[in-house]
Amino acid sequence: MAMLDGKAAFITGGASGIGRATAIRFAREGAGVAIADVPAQETEARQAIAEIERADGRAVFLPCDVSQPAQVEDAINQAARTFGRLDLVFANAGINGVWAPIEELKPEEWDQTLGINLKGTFLTVHYAIPHLRRAGGGSVIVCSSVNGNRTFSNAGATAYSTSKAGQIAFMKMAALELARYNIRVNAVCPGAIRTNIDESTQKRDTEKVEIRVELPEGKPGVHQGQGEPQDVADVCLFLASSMSRHVSGVEIYVDGGASLLK
Repeated sequence: MAMLDGKAAFITGGASGIGRATAIRFAREGAGVAIADVPAQETEARQAIAEIERADGRAVFLPCDVSQPAQVEDAINQAARTFGRLDLVFANAGINGVWAPIEELKPEEWDQTLGINLKGTFLTVHYAIPHLRRAGGGSVIVCSSVNGNRTFSNAGATAYSTSKAGQIAFMKMAALELARYNIRVNAVCPGAIRTNIDESTQKRDTEKVEIRVELPEGKPGVHQGQGEPQDVADVCLFLASSMSRHVSGVEIYVDGGASLLK
């Protein structure tokens, strides 16, 4: 019997990177997977679905901008209708946004990063709760980061780090509140993972606020601190499965220990 047989999962930002790897991993373990992502990512989402279906898995693409309440509510409701239930939620969608000195960062740039990363996490969990309760409980996983929680060395990344720190506080509050419904809430905090998220980073005048830190020779951590999306997906599988049935309210760093020196 597969680890997630009979379960249904909703994954935001599921068309690429960590979200895609997790969608495929969950499907291989028997879960029906709803891949929620922006319309521009539909081609990538369809490719992930094709891979899942070739392995006899079940998946569906649901267009969704996580910063828009109506779109999130509709996507989650569609996922529950498609699979007849909802057991697992991975609030993974996020952007790096604009990195710039605080005095130069525009309010609308701050709003965009916080709107997708933090508000998007809230909306995803908010609209999923009734479905998770109807299923008798479930697992919610938030994709945070080492940035804002263990490291603060990325110059200009104030909005991003704030959103990631906020996700951890939200996760812990939700873990306490939702425990009465047998809903567990945890977070993964990836470090350097090979994804395309850095391509969307807009850096502006970050050298003005950069603080140079001299580290020991060599790159710290297992695999020199460089991970793959699959490394995060495997941790998400643990948190989604019954193996973590007594784990809630914790953040797990997935960085090979590299952030301990940063």
